[in-house]
Amino acid sequence: MKGIVKFAVRRPVTMIIVVSVLLILGFFTYSKLSVDLLPEMDLPVIAVLTTYSGAGPEEVESGVTKLLESALTTVSNVDTIQSISTAGQSIIIMMFKWGTDMDAAGIEIKDSIGYVEGFLPSGVEDPMVVKMDPTMMPIMQIGVSGEDLEQVQEIAEEVIEPRLSRIPEVASVIITGGQDREVKVEVDPVRLENYGLTLSQVAQVLQMENFNMSSGKVTRGDREYYVRNMQEFETVEDIRNVAILTPTGASLRLGDIATVTDGYKEMEQYTRVNHKEAVGIHIMKQTDANTVKTSELVRKELAKIQQERNLDFEVDVVYDAASYVQRSINSTIRMIFEGALLAVLVLFLFLRNMRSTLIIFTSIPLSIIATFIMMYFYGTTLNLITMGGLALGVGRIVDDSIVVFENIYRHRSLGLSPMEAAITGASEVGGAILAATMTFIAVFLPMVFVEGLASIVFSPMAMTISFAILCSLLVALTIIPLMSSRILTDQSMQRTRTGSGRIFDIMQGFGNWIDNLGERYKVLLEACLNHRRRVIIIVTLLMVASCAAIPLVGAEFLPTTDSGEISVSIETDKGSSLDDTDEIVRQVEARILDIPEVETVFTSVGSTGTMLMSMGGGSNNSTLYVKLCPKNERQRGVEIVAEEIRQKLAGLAGAKYSVSVMDSTSSMGMGSSSPVVVRISGDDLDVLKELSTEVADIVRSTPGTREVTSSLTDGNPEVQIRIDRDRAAAYGLTPMQVASEIKSALDGTVATRYKVEGEEIDVRVSYASESYNDMDYLTNMTILTPQGAVVKLSQIASFELAQGPVQIIREDQVRKAEVSAELLNRDLNSVMTDIQARVAQMNLPAGYEISYGGENEEMMESFASLAIALLLAILLVYSVMAVQYESFFNPFVIMFSVPTCIIGVVFGLLVTGRAFSITAFIGVIMLVGIAVSNAIVYVDYLKQLRERGMERNAAIVEAGRVRLRPILMTAFTTILAMLPMAIGLGEGAELIAPLATVVIGGLLASTLITLVLVPVVYSIFDDWGRKISARFSKGSNTQGPDVSVS
Repeated sequence: MKGIVKFAVRRPVTMIIVVSVLLILGFFTYSKLSVDLLPEMDLPVIAVLTTYSGAGPEEVESGVTKLLESALTTVSNVDTIQSISTAGQSIIIMMFKWGTDMDAAGIEIKDSIGYVEGFLPSGVEDPMVVKMDPTMMPIMQIGVSGEDLEQVQEIAEEVIEPRLSRIPEVASVIITGGQDREVKVEVDPVRLENYGLTLSQVAQVLQMENFNMSSGKVTRGDREYYVRNMQEFETVEDIRNVAILTPTGASLRLGDIATVTDGYKEMEQYTRVNHKEAVGIHIMKQTDANTVKTSELVRKELAKIQQERNLDFEVDVVYDAASYVQRSINSTIRMIFEGALLAVLVLFLFLRNMRSTLIIFTSIPLSIIATFIMMYFYGTTLNLITMGGLALGVGRIVDDSIVVFENIYRHRSLGLSPMEAAITGASEVGGAILAATMTFIAVFLPMVFVEGLASIVFSPMAMTISFAILCSLLVALTIIPLMSSRILTDQSMQRTRTGSGRIFDIMQGFGNWIDNLGERYKVLLEACLNHRRRVIIIVTLLMVASCAAIPLVGAEFLPTTDSGEISVSIETDKGSSLDDTDEIVRQVEARILDIPEVETVFTSVGSTGTMLMSMGGGSNNSTLYVKLCPKNERQRGVEIVAEEIRQKLAGLAGAKYSVSVMDSTSSMGMGSSSPVVVRISGDDLDVLKELSTEVADIVRSTPGTREVTSSLTDGNPEVQIRIDRDRAAAYGLTPMQVASEIKSALDGTVATRYKVEGEEIDVRVSYASESYNDMDYLTNMTILTPQGAVVKLSQIASFELAQGPVQIIREDQVRKAEVSAELLNRDLNSVMTDIQARVAQMNLPAGYEISYGGENEEMMESFASLAIALLLAILLVYSVMAVQYESFFNPFVIMFSVPTCIIGVVFGLLVTGRAFSITAFIGVIMLVGIAVSNAIVYVDYLKQLRERGMERNAAIVEAGRVRLRPILMTAFTTILAMLPMAIGLGEGAELIAPLATVVIGGLLASTLITLVLVPVVYSIFDDWGRKISARFSKGSNTQGPDVSVS
């Protein structure tokens, strides 16, 4: 240590050059750091999506999901396989063990699907394997509206989408809403029957008549020509004039039996922005792209398009992740400055000398700028977590500098020259601050062994704080001694003693109190040493009381952040048409837009899910994305506004609704987004429905829950057709042929594609729309047999009106029903405790089980991992100190400062009303490293005094008197520097606020108690050591215990 300090003090020019280079490099790397909301996350999740149009949930389950599940069970490192079978779609979500190579897993999944793909029913599209990645979520959502929606869609598809896709930072652009063009061939079923034809035959003729095919090549002279058959339809009239040969040999035109029109597909979804019909544009960024920069480039390109086109259309940026990211980062930067200023204020109050204060303050900007360099080369992004880590580390950054400067100042006061005082003072405490720094960094090493979300999110924070603390250590051992040797002249050491006014009087009074505090503490310490048992009993009682109060502190997975986004889901009566649903949704829009804080309402009628992940959900489902104005522009929080929306929708006729706050951290989870999820597993859907109804009643009656839903609800009304195989076979038909004819009759068949002006348009063949809208028409539908005869559908099939399930959920190949709920004014742990107690009293049939998922499952898994990390952190901190001191005794005494933190942790959470979350747990782990720092500074100096021959109790008291000032300074600078983050007023600060609260409460309690507990414990163990040593050495070595103490 002394060599480093000497080099820095005696080579000022070299140090100035080094610092200058670091500053230039720091500012450069800061400008190059990528900015995002959260750290990059590689979630071990892959989804397999399969479309089976026209099939019901049970048909999808039996024909697609089960087959794929059986094949996917052979994939390596799979933790859980969950599936959802809905109308027309199978979704299989595979969750792997943490650390799995997801690229290799994706290849293995595709290989497994390949083995069974040939056994899937006809009409099933190829399964799509999608790696779940938060970067897949759109960073921007744009609504384009205008008077002519057709023109708006044309602009979106032909101008906006290509232009935005060319931006290097943009990965993909997806357009939703609007109307898709389609050529409709509506066949008259009576005429078709009269000519002995079927829909499939008509579709086959159209396919064969529309082609563009290479047919080889010919030569003419010395030239070679390629031959191409150009038989593509050029006009709709070409389609009408297609010749069709009947079974009797007669020829007719398609127009003789069908109406051919160039129109639009039937609307399946309406999209609006603030009541205006619109087309939605979703923008995804590249994985390594800067969110803020990508948003800026997209906005600039949109502005150019509007200027160039000069058309009557309006572009609304409905959602922009960059806005919240930028506001959150700016808020965190502001809190860093506020924390730094508060830390400086503490320093000035203690030192009462501006030059001395500025010397220590220098460590903050230098350490932060140096940290940016290390973050850049390590590949860390600027995000809410890493910047929060810097904000939390500001107070700790100055700790080493305070200890070094205070010791230099003390030696300077003893008469040493500025250079001698700088070298001696810094070298003397170099070992102590090195030990304190290493122990603090050691608490983050166990994060390597932590799996799951806690590791993904907080490893970058641990790395950032570690970088900052290491930089602060170097600054404390180099820059602080250098500046002190040049600035601490006799005149500059005089504390501010002149001035007037109330502020000066307060500062002067505080300074005098601090000056006298050392002597008062000396008296207190002497009294505690005389009443050691009483001190131990009081501290023990405080800790027991704190532990008893733990149940009063709630628990949650992650704190809710206020990003000003709300999702409203509307479900009208089963079987409602799209227009009927839209009529109700328009009422909902009007009520929501009346709320002052609401800025934008983006509506998708005919879809489910959030604005960012909407999917087809039937004509009776709708989703509204509600964006509020920025947090600093409104008086009410997002939860309060969401509650007002619920009140406005209360009593909504003909529809059910749910309102949920969209959390900016929702993309961090792997499971359900609902806090409460109860799963019931078994085979029979009817039994599962009964059990899920009973569980739903329990959850609904539990205080603190609302919007309770069950996955097993009745679906839309169905006409279930059962084909008699024997009767069908008598006519030469198979059930699949009959089902295909029914599907073609009702939904039509895309026979071919018609190219016009570079655009490919579907040509759909179907019966005339009025033909089979009625149940009677369906039963009387005729099917042409292979022999040319006609048979009615009712002759070979039976019909039944029923309601199937909306979706069928399976986990590890077993059916499950899920009951989920949101929370209201109560923490997750308390709610789940009540629910589990009541569910445990249910009588379950044989073969049925109940388990728990959602945020509760993720919370318990994360807590278990972090508990292991906490134990490892304690062990590592002790080990580092044992190596540093080459002693088992001193580290053991120092570790007594750790358990006292529980007093402040519990008190802090109770006072602020915050629940214990994984962010708070990280704060507890950090406290292990922070709390021992003060004890290290004290015990290290106590050890030095005893080595100089001072009597034990005298050394205990003297070490306390001398080290009281730096201990209080480091503790209060850390506490006040974290105060802005603990208050949590800025955007995104809610995520880190529990961590800061825990550290502040724990450090405050630990500091105050350590000042009396550690000296008392030291004396007790020293006495025990003397007795043990005397017993083994028969009293021959009275100084025996000093061997272990030192």
